[in-house]
Amino acid sequence: MLQAVKQQLGSVPNLFRLVSNSPAALEGYLGMNSALAKGALPAATRERIALAVAEINGCSYCLSAHTYLGKHVAKLDDAEMTANRNGASNDPFADAAVRFAARVAERRGHVGGEDVAAVKAAGYSDAQVVEIVQHVALNTWTNYINEVAQTEIDFPVIGARQAA
Repeated sequence: MLQAVKQQLGSVPNLFRLVSNSPAALEGYLGMNSALAKGALPAATRERIALAVAEINGCSYCLSAHTYLGKHVAKLDDAEMTANRNGASNDPFADAAVRFAARVAERRGHVGGEDVAAVKAAGYSDAQVVEIVQHVALNTWTNYINEVAQTEIDFPVIGARQAA
């Protein structure tokens, strides 16, 4: 599994090395990532959500990784990534998804019907709403595992401004 990560990313980031202590956990993480990559949300929106959630959870490892991926893979600019870290987006459509994701993360899933209605009114489908929540959950898991293990950051370091 780590060889497949290396083929895809060009290296094996420390997060993957850490998670590989449990082959079952690595298989689950890679499987969920792969499934969500085929989902209804574009890569840029997925990176935006990852940045928002990492900031909320105070995970510098994930902020560093997703800032790098946001810039080099999703082609997000610095102003956009700053907005994402603040739970928003400069893109009006993406803004609804990022705001909803931030609300889900901040409230640990206990959002109101008005929150769901707002993201759907912006044009997100039921499938996309489910995927937004799944991205929050998956990113929260990586945030937690990195904070528990104090994973050494192997990307240009970006520090979290806050912790949950």
